[in-house]
Amino acid sequence: MPAAAGMDRYMEGLSLYGDGKFVEAIEAFERGIEERPDWADCLQAKGMAQLHAGRLQDAVRTLQRAAELAPEDPSVFTSLSMVWVRLENIEEAEKAQATARMLAWKEELKTNPNAPPPTGGGPPPPGQ
Repeated sequence: MPAAAGMDRYMEGLSLYGDGKFVEAIEAFERGIEERPDWADCLQAKGMAQLHAGRLQDAVRTLQRAAELAPEDPSVFTSLSMVWVRLENIEEAEKAQATARMLAWKEELKTNPNAPPPTGGGPPPPGQ
C-alpha cells in the first residue's frame, strides 16, 4: 500500500484535534487506519484523541496496538503513560514512562555516546 494512503484523513484528524474536536478527529483517524491498518502514527494520534474525548479504555487499546507496531518510538509510550495516569494506574504509567525514557536515551546515544542514562521513575538505589 502506498505510504500516502490515508494521509488526507490523518491530516484532517490532526486539524480537528487541534481545534479540540476530538470525536470528529477520532473518526478521521479511523478512516486513515482503514486505509493503512498498521500505521502507528495514526493509531497514536487516535489514542490521544480518545484520551481527550474521555474514552480512556479505548485509548489504552489503541496505544497498545501502536506500541506493538512501533516498539522503538518513545512518544507512543509517553502517550500510553498519560492515559494510565488518567486511569489512576500509576504503576502502569511509570512502566510506560520508564520505557519512553529508555528508548529516548538509546536514540540520544546514536548522536551523543556520552549521554547519561535516564534517571527517575524507578525505585531509589539501595541505601537511599
